[in-house]
Amino acid sequence: MNEQISRRDVVKAGAALGAGALIAPAFAARTTRRADDIIRVGVIGCGGRGTGAAVNALEADEGTRIVALADLFPDRLSGSLARLEQQADERFQGRVDVPEDRRLTGFDAYQRLLSIDGVDMVILATPPGFRPLHFQAAINAGKHVFMEKPVAVDPAGVRMVIDSARIADEKNLSVVSGTQRRHQDNYLELMQRIEDGAIGEVVSARCYWNQGGLWVHERKPEYTDMEWQCRNWLYFAWLSGDHICEQHIHNIDVINWAKGGPPQKATGMGGRQVRTDDKYGNIFDHFAIDYEYPDGSTLLSMCRQIDGCAGKVQEDIIGTKGTAMARPGLSAIKGENAWRIRGQQNPYVTEHIDLIASIRGRAPRLNEGKRVAESTLTAIMGRMSAYTGKALTWEDAMNSKLNLSPSEYAFTSLETDPVPVPGRTPLI
Repeated sequence: MNEQISRRDVVKAGAALGAGALIAPAFAARTTRRADDIIRVGVIGCGGRGTGAAVNALEADEGTRIVALADLFPDRLSGSLARLEQQADERFQGRVDVPEDRRLTGFDAYQRLLSIDGVDMVILATPPGFRPLHFQAAINAGKHVFMEKPVAVDPAGVRMVIDSARIADEKNLSVVSGTQRRHQDNYLELMQRIEDGAIGEVVSARCYWNQGGLWVHERKPEYTDMEWQCRNWLYFAWLSGDHICEQHIHNIDVINWAKGGPPQKATGMGGRQVRTDDKYGNIFDHFAIDYEYPDGSTLLSMCRQIDGCAGKVQEDIIGTKGTAMARPGLSAIKGENAWRIRGQQNPYVTEHIDLIASIRGRAPRLNEGKRVAESTLTAIMGRMSAYTGKALTWEDAMNSKLNLSPSEYAFTSLETDPVPVPGRTPLI
């Protein structure tokens, strides 16, 4: 780092940006960590991200233990357990202990895991469509939570998460979400400088997640509709929220952070130009959204998943005195207060350090539930506008009756909603 971040700066930034952005826990945890105070962790959702988050929790604190796993599919759970046990043999001796009776599969696996008295904290890393239900159940069960972003795929789910976050406050539970830029040193320092006026008044912003295509899970003859969609979840809006929600939320959340809250209006467009085969479900492959904030400032949001096109993953924040730029590992300011910093942390570990410090009471309690729900709804609002061709206000989105959940969770037939057509798809 070009400059050291003092604890005074850290606390000041936390106070300025609100409870959801508190920075102090990261520092408190690194200086007061105890290995004899065990936190038992259960993992709900054993794909790549869930397994990775479990490893990050082990890296974050010597007192963490992985004690239970839950997933819809037995093969996903066994693969995750094999990876974790290999890591335990190599790096985390004795800290992965998941006996047969704590390896849980099926649609009710999360409920059975949450009923285990010895589990203190849960990692929620299933496809996002399940997140509101799992978060509500985890909070009702009195568990501390790390949940991956996004936290919902529709307004009904967002409202559910906000309500559960309120209950978490009442129960004094700690909640951290997977918007790891909020825990990353170069982003924290940049936001402190923006708060201190280094770029003047923020008047506009741009954010991007433009990249090539991602994985696809081909259908097998033995799959029911439900099984195939859950395995190929990225491409179904009821499971992923579309890539503007599932992936681009990172960038959108940064702009909401800089603005101190969500926008009041969205006008968007998008489409499905390249990924047109049925195996790509019903989502778009590109979006462009114009957001307007309450003070009149604007955000141009762009995301694309198409091979052979220019790539960019970045946030630009334009002020009256300069422009701030951020991306993972680098932040900079151009203008009269020019500055540059390279990140030094692994934010995927740091977010768990911060959560565990909060759980242990070594730092102010963290509850990021409401804040990440608002950023999730910001992405959903843009998607709804692009799908329908209509302009939406924040109130339109928050009060929408749209609920993408299936009528039942079972391995049966499941009709796929048609690909949206702007100007024809109704706004709900």
